Amino acid sequence: MSHNMDNLTADEALARLREGNARYLAAEQGIGNVSLELRRETFDHGQRPYAIVLACSDSRVIPEAIFSAGIGELFVIRVAGNVVDNHQLGSIEYAEDHLGCNLVVVLGHTACGAVDAAMHHEPYGTVKFITDEIADAIGDEQDEAAACLANVAHSVRRIEESRKVRADEAEHGLRVVGALYHTDTGGVEFLD
Repeated sequence: MSHNMDNLTADEALARLREGNARYLAAEQGIGNVSLELRRETFDHGQRPYAIVLACSDSRVIPEAIFSAGIGELFVIRVAGNVVDNHQLGSIEYAEDHLGCNLVVVLGHTACGAVDAAMHHEPYGTVKFITDEIADAIGDEQDEAAACLANVAHSVRRIEESRKVRADEAEHGLRVVGALYHTDTGGVEFLD
């Protein structure tokens, strides 16, 4: 276990994400550090991300850009509809255990196609695994914005149900928070 005392606390990581989103809102170009020097540094000495972000795969949702982050700063897990199964949970547990991250953010977004599909369509094939999970999360909700929020809250609960996550919340101050990315404006609303 490498919960290092150098790692940011959950509150410090959340403040850094808020500050990064503020910079993103004012930017015309991406502003995270992707320099050759940093690539070499992280190759030689490993990664030290300060937050884990579970985000939707939507091409308009780019966590590193949204939070003005560069190489080695965010441990990003992307899956349509920001749903949680054992693969995502295992990735989260790895990042918080071996990389020392103290903050997990479930980043949903407005105008989510996966939420829309769960509400208004009958998907087929393996897509149905995703939309069934979202349908369970949103129940009879008819308002799309409220459904997106309910889906985020459901994923947060799924993560917090992990015995490992519960133990690390108590022992290391790990925190799991939901957030909603406003696809039209670029702003992030944290649901803490």
